[in-house]
Amino acid sequence: MYTRVISYITDPQPRKSEAAGSPKIPRKSAKAIAVAAFSVAAWLSLSAAGMRIVLEHEFGQGLRASAPRSWPAESAIERARDRATLVMLAHPHCPCTRASIGELSAIMARGQGLIAAYVLFIRPEGVPDDWTRTDTWRKASSIPGVRVIADDHDVEARLFGALTSGQVLLYDRDGLLAFSGGITQSRAHYGDNEGVEAILSIVTSGAAARHETAVFGCPLFGPRLARVDRIEPCNK
Repeated sequence: MYTRVISYITDPQPRKSEAAGSPKIPRKSAKAIAVAAFSVAAWLSLSAAGMRIVLEHEFGQGLRASAPRSWPAESAIERARDRATLVMLAHPHCPCTRASIGELSAIMARGQGLIAAYVLFIRPEGVPDDWTRTDTWRKASSIPGVRVIADDHDVEARLFGALTSGQVLLYDRDGLLAFSGGITQSRAHYGDNEGVEAILSIVTSGAAARHETAVFGCPLFGPRLARVDRIEPCNK
């Protein structure tokens, strides 16, 4: 009797899982899983990097103007004496500026009779006479109350200290700078933004929460900008 008990305790029956053994993943399957996991990780990493580049481009601010605090006496542009004067400096081949022109149209419609507006398209030395006559020029020309002018040799743009296409400057009836910045929320973006609201607030009430905003667009100056095919496209 004692022999049987000892035998049962010291040498029990093997459990089913132990008898069957642990399942093993075939070597080829394990390798395939590892390759798939690596591929997914690489794709996610590249997607994140691509999205970051897109966002940095879309929301990347241009250089702000070093605009004179009072209307420059050397300017050939006639400043209004009975209302505010708005000046937009633009590159005729910058796709981002189309949205700025669209927002300018909204400003002129909502602030009708309160603003004298100019859009100055730079025309560097050595480019053809029709270099400025783009769809953006024609769109700006169609806005009631806006005068469109070709800025020969970029004289006015430099006089007003502009560096980025779409830069807007607003001077009050006394010739003092009231606003400087952009009128889009990001590159080539249409819709409500602080620049438009600030300008309309200034011309209607004489005050605004902000007098300066970021400007989004292509650089105005540089040798490569004289060639249309070298301008980096903005997001649409």
